[in-house]
Amino acid sequence: MNPTRQAYAAELAALPQDAWADYLSARSGLPGPRANLTLLDAAADLMSAELALRFAEDADEYLACCGVATLGRLIVEDPAACGLVGLLTGRCCDERWRVREACAIAAQRIGDADAPLLRGLVEAWTSSSDALVVRAGIAAICEPRLLTDPRTAAAALVACRRATEHLLAVPASARRAPGVRTLRQALGYCWSVAVAATPEAGLAAFAALPTDDPDVAWIVRENRKKRRLTALLGS
Repeated sequence: MNPTRQAYAAELAALPQDAWADYLSARSGLPGPRANLTLLDAAADLMSAELALRFAEDADEYLACCGVATLGRLIVEDPAACGLVGLLTGRCCDERWRVREACAIAAQRIGDADAPLLRGLVEAWTSSSDALVVRAGIAAICEPRLLTDPRTAAAALVACRRATEHLLAVPASARRAPGVRTLRQALGYCWSVAVAATPEAGLAAFAALPTDDPDVAWIVRENRKKRRLTALLGS
């Protein structure tokens, strides 16, 4: 474990629950360009369910991120726990982009411990009618450390395909909606991660994308710029 993360964990463990909010807020890195993700990880390792549920819906952005990230651990500990997956799914649509990123972090923590559970969650998310929930699905699974597992790598390709189909189903007049644009942006890098993890199937799926659609053409161009993909394409 990162020594700084260990130090944060030791300090958090020594604090009473009612002191966590002040401790986290004081070291959050916000306002600023980068939130303190090392502290977030330490908090998510240790935070109680009671505190996580409260923070996950907090108006403070960093506290909300810490609470949401903790949901991943809590779901692993008790996959049948009432409402946890629903709460995490709901936060995928949060208006704050950092909270949405915390949803992907939470899902990746699930994947680190239970790959089938992650795959099921991603399948559900990429079946959603909400573009931001679909986006959370591909952002969660398109993480290189998770894709060393062949089944998860295959699921990442399926997730990218389904997310692209979701985008294609959106009428041109609605493509500029914020959630749809956010999904498009994620597809602009997620495909390259999924393809790199399973090149044979991935390159075939990527080559089959319908570039007569302007948004898909943009997605293809963006992914082709990524080093992981240019190495496979030889360009």
